[in-house]
Amino acid sequence: MTTPAAAEAQPAVPYGTPGAPRIAVRGEARLEVDPEIARIGITVSARGRDRRAALEDLTRRNAAVLHLVKSYGDAVERLETGAFSLTPELVKHGKGERVRTYHGGVRVTAELSDFTALGELTTRLADLELTRVDGPWWSLRRTSPAHREARRQAVREAVQRAREYAEALDTTLAALVELADIGAEGPAVPAYPAAPGRTRGAAPALAGAAEAAPALDLEPQRQQVYAAVDARFTMAPPRL
Repeated sequence: MTTPAAAEAQPAVPYGTPGAPRIAVRGEARLEVDPEIARIGITVSARGRDRRAALEDLTRRNAAVLHLVKSYGDAVERLETGAFSLTPELVKHGKGERVRTYHGGVRVTAELSDFTALGELTTRLADLELTRVDGPWWSLRRTSPAHREARRQAVREAVQRAREYAEALDTTLAALVELADIGAEGPAVPAYPAAPGRTRGAAPALAGAAEAAPALDLEPQRQQVYAAVDARFTMAPPRL
């Protein structure tokens, strides 16, 4: 025989009941905001018939690039060397092969938060001999307030949508049962893709310029931020 106390101790079922109907909704938010950082890729090259001479030339040019980027101080948030290579180019010589020349390269990545400095730095880098500049690629920091605001708006939309469903039944929400990020309890859902960054500053360097080239006028690309949540509510029993 089941006692009243035992009946009250039974856990609530994970789905709606006639006495506590459940509403399941999804809230989404998409924001468009200004970027916070820009990343550029810098490739320094060198070539020569002598391996040591090519290596020394590459070292000198790489040092000049690093010195130039570091001279912008706090405007540069990150500076990293990604790859280095020194490769011989072989050609046939009689029955064998010989080294025709050596090709060297160093890949450097820089992140800047000052977009005025970015335009000037990009131009000065592109003006260096055998130096290629790619980018900029615009983005937000992982800690950007825009991500938090998108999540807040997604939650508010979920609540508003649930209220509208309840109002359509001439009733009201009773309680929040569950709130979860999309994919938090199942297979991960790919994030809303950000638009690719523009490549206004990508150009191989021009050697032998008579005077400093004017700074590029870069137009930051707006970033899209996406957030989504699943929410489940109970509502007061409607009169149907």
